[in-house]
Amino acid sequence: MHIIVDGHKVYAATGGKAFDAAKPTIVFVHGAGLDHTNWQLPARWFAWHGFNVLAPDLPGHGRSEGPQLETVPAMAQWVLRLLDAAGVEKAAIVGHSMGGAIALEAAAAAPQRVTKLGLLGTGPATPVNDALINSARDNPPAAYALMTGWSLAASSKLGGNPVPGMWMTGGCLALLGRNAPGTLHKDFLACAAWSTGADAVAKITCPTLVMVGANDVMTPPKIGQKLAQTIPGSRYVALPDCGHMLFSESPDAMLDGLKSFFG
Repeated sequence: MHIIVDGHKVYAATGGKAFDAAKPTIVFVHGAGLDHTNWQLPARWFAWHGFNVLAPDLPGHGRSEGPQLETVPAMAQWVLRLLDAAGVEKAAIVGHSMGGAIALEAAAAAPQRVTKLGLLGTGPATPVNDALINSARDNPPAAYALMTGWSLAASSKLGGNPVPGMWMTGGCLALLGRNAPGTLHKDFLACAAWSTGADAVAKITCPTLVMVGANDVMTPPKIGQKLAQTIPGSRYVALPDCGHMLFSESPDAMLDGLKSFFG
């Protein structure tokens, strides 16, 4: 579906069901250089099991018009305005990587509106290697290769796709390759500049799920463990043989964790 936010057309997947603001709503927020397609499996499952789903493309990503937002707090405020535009008063937010940072900031800014929080491959800070930032600016295809190499666990690069005949590395490269010029670079700059994560974490009071890939080198499990320990009553789940791209590497296990949390 398309929604107008800040005067711009925004695309949000609804899991194949008509949008119904009266149902309990889950917003799925993608990470840097990614889009709504990361959430196809959980979006469809929850949409067909009593939930309202919004999986938007952030401004300047995927099918959404720009301009691209330049800071994580600005993206969090945009998510709240997305809820306003959709007529949703309260929602759970699930975010991956940069999307998790956005979810944290949104929950801290509007605790009365965020019912639950799912943080996947997320920490209270999102540092980005300088080589990756510069590559995203000067040579995007090289940046896509670097990001893919660091994101996927070793087992995922060796026939690790759960769909027979599909190439995990090639799929990740193709997904990143859909970015408009400069998109990934701006996302990386926003991640590197994000400095209010610890303050946001301290304000979280809603039920929270922290899910990590046990072999994630971009957001190592110890960061997720510490994050879960910091948020009172949170649930920690580590997916074995999985790197940073949980939705591609361990889609069924990721969905099972989300189903258990929201169930």
